Amino acid sequence: MDTSGSLSITHLIFNASPLVQIVMLFLLGLSIASWTIIFSKSNSYKAARAKADEFEDKFWSGIDLNNLYQECIKKGQDLIGLEVIYSSGFKEFVRLINSGPADQEVVMDGTYRQMKVSQSREMENLESHLATLATIGSISPYIGLFGTVWGIMHAFIALAAVKNATLSMVAPPIAEALIATAMGLFAAIPAVMFYNRFVSKVEALENRYINFMDEFATILNRRLVRVRSEMNMKNNDVPQTNTQQPSSSYSQKSYNHPLGEEQHSPYSRARANTHSSPYQTPGVEGDRYRNTSRSPLQGQ
Repeated sequence: MDTSGSLSITHLIFNASPLVQIVMLFLLGLSIASWTIIFSKSNSYKAARAKADEFEDKFWSGIDLNNLYQECIKKGQDLIGLEVIYSSGFKEFVRLINSGPADQEVVMDGTYRQMKVSQSREMENLESHLATLATIGSISPYIGLFGTVWGIMHAFIALAAVKNATLSMVAPPIAEALIATAMGLFAAIPAVMFYNRFVSKVEALENRYINFMDEFATILNRRLVRVRSEMNMKNNDVPQTNTQQPSSSYSQKSYNHPLGEEQHSPYSRARANTHSSPYQTPGVEGDRYRNTSRSPLQGQ
């Protein structure tokens, strides 16, 4: 109580019972941890959305997928979100193609599985510490209520020994106890509010990643069908006089991916006869996919 007779919050805190002070200190720590997570995750989700926008703009611009993969490799450990999913899927696709004349369904299934693993790891990073934020929002009010109940209980026990209790004697200990409840609410309300907001952001990014995986797998499957059909057509045009010669269609990685290996394989010959790279993203078509794949929540 200051010179004017009014109660000061700092005076009430420093004169509270030891257990109530411990509760207040613990709630202060929870509040600091909560706001640290809030600022950290806000920056993470903002960066993830920006990187996703940048990568999708580049992906749907018509760039050759091999060149895009090389750009991702140069970044090393700085890959985020869609870049990680694309790099892992493209790398597995190349490995399966170069391993031999594997069935098309096997190639696409293996590619999608690898992208799914990378997507799950990215989601784990996005969802990290959200459980802590939810826990803080759930337990903080109860911890503050415990401090309040304990403080009021001791206040009434002390007043029981006084014959003539006045309001000035009752008010300070009760006010000390109520501060614990206020601190519990102060820690819980932002934690719950931002937890719900972050969950919606994570769901929007997850849907965005899944949509990209489906679109990327569709592009690879469509181009693989086209290239193999062109290879079959060229093989059917081979003169009968060459049938006695040993074929090198499968001995020299006949399904070689454009990563700079055998340039005289049937794959590369079929690729050379196309007007564009068989693994090049569609520019105009990409604008339509890109505009429809982004959900309204991503701009939040």
